[in-house]
Amino acid sequence: MLLNEMIIDENNIGFIPSLGISFEMNETGKKIIELIKEGKSKEEIVEILSKEYDVSWREVYIDVEDFFIKLKVYGLIQ
Repeated sequence: MLLNEMIIDENNIGFIPSLGISFEMNETGKKIIELIKEGKSKEEIVEILSKEYDVSWREVYIDVEDFFIKLKVYGLIQ
C-alpha cells in the first residue's frame, strides 16, 4: 500500500518518495492517514473522529467514505 510510505510534513503535505508525488491535505485528512497507517478500520476511524470532533457518526462516515474513495482513485489504497 503506497499510503504506508507517505511522509507528511508540518504543512500537511504528503509525499510519496517512490512516485515523486505530493498531496496537500487538511488536519483531518492527515489524521485519517495516520489512523490508516496504525491499522484502524474505516469504522474505527469514523468512531474516533466522531468523538474527537463531536459530530454525528453518520456525518463523519460520509466524509471518511469520500476520503477513502479519493485514496483509491489516486491508487494509494486498494
